[in-house]
Amino acid sequence: MISERVKNVPFSGIRKFFELVQETEGVVSLGVGEPDFPTPEPIKDAGIRAIESDLTAYTSNYGIPELRQKISEKLKNENNISADPKSEILITTGTSEALDIAVRAILNPGEEIIIPEPSYVAYGPTIWFASGNPVSIPTTEENEFSVQPGDIAEKITGKTKAVLIASPNNPTGSIIRKKDLEEIADLAIEHNLIIISDEIYEKLIYDDEKHYSIASFNGMKERTITINGFSKSHAFTGWRIGYSCANPEITEAMMKIHQYAMLCAPSISQHALLKSFECGDYVKDMMKSYNRRRRLLVAGLNDIPKISCIMPKGAFYAFPNIKETGLTSDEFAEKLLKEVGVAVVPGSVFGKSGEGYIRCSYSVSRETINEALKKIREFAEGL
Repeated sequence: MISERVKNVPFSGIRKFFELVQETEGVVSLGVGEPDFPTPEPIKDAGIRAIESDLTAYTSNYGIPELRQKISEKLKNENNISADPKSEILITTGTSEALDIAVRAILNPGEEIIIPEPSYVAYGPTIWFASGNPVSIPTTEENEFSVQPGDIAEKITGKTKAVLIASPNNPTGSIIRKKDLEEIADLAIEHNLIIISDEIYEKLIYDDEKHYSIASFNGMKERTITINGFSKSHAFTGWRIGYSCANPEITEAMMKIHQYAMLCAPSISQHALLKSFECGDYVKDMMKSYNRRRRLLVAGLNDIPKISCIMPKGAFYAFPNIKETGLTSDEFAEKLLKEVGVAVVPGSVFGKSGEGYIRCSYSVSRETINEALKKIREFAEGL
């Protein structure tokens, strides 16, 4: 009764692992990939007012005009992207939907999308469900897990339709610097490729590094689908709002799928988000906290026998190397959970090049990080 294509996609490795977590009492978790902060008060208040004002009906398929206008202004001021709010911006039900309909809008059966790994668990299956083929490129710790343009060039074939990049990256916290983005842009132009740029973590960058949107480079706006949202920067995960920015042809194609599958993004969330553009101080405060936690976690991991960890430049994940323990990523994560009650995510769920690593989230309190580090040390010393 189930299609072969769906049957051939395994369940998310993260979900599978957290079924084990739910069976274990008193777990100290470094596994959750979402902010532990509350949604900023002005946004919550605006959401309550939207309900009280009966702003609960369907909106335009594209999203409410006021929010698209605000996003257009944000893209211009912060990303150097000029986007028509009427024809080039689409409000989606989270960035996950934006990714899904972007891939479905551009792919023909059998076409390929190149993905640097380790990568977010949804990228490959999303392409597969759209009757495309994901083509993985391994990244390495030696290059801070940042994709190398030359590696992309080697994978381009006559079937290649797009390259999917994410900066900062989940799970490694890596970023793609401007020089490499420029070379990727040159490849896209040379081979007539589309770039899907996942920029959901753009606000979470450290050590004076800068975020660059590839759509802002010469010749790239017409061939880039920028995907972004507010879930990570504004602690807005459960409100389910994201957006895409692309040329009118691609945006209309994405909207066609969106109108049949989703109709519109949640109206209350859209109206609440109008206040997000006044919450810069909230975001800065969260950033400062994440930065302190990042340094605490990475320093602690590097002080544990048989574990090493490079300093991530973005997002809220560290990706420590556990190869010296002699355990696979799955073995390490399962034993760590069962023996000392600490939850991390095996690096292997993010692709083959994630084997030998684990993902640790520092979107948790300093107290939780310190407790987890103590238990990980106990575990590692007992191996």
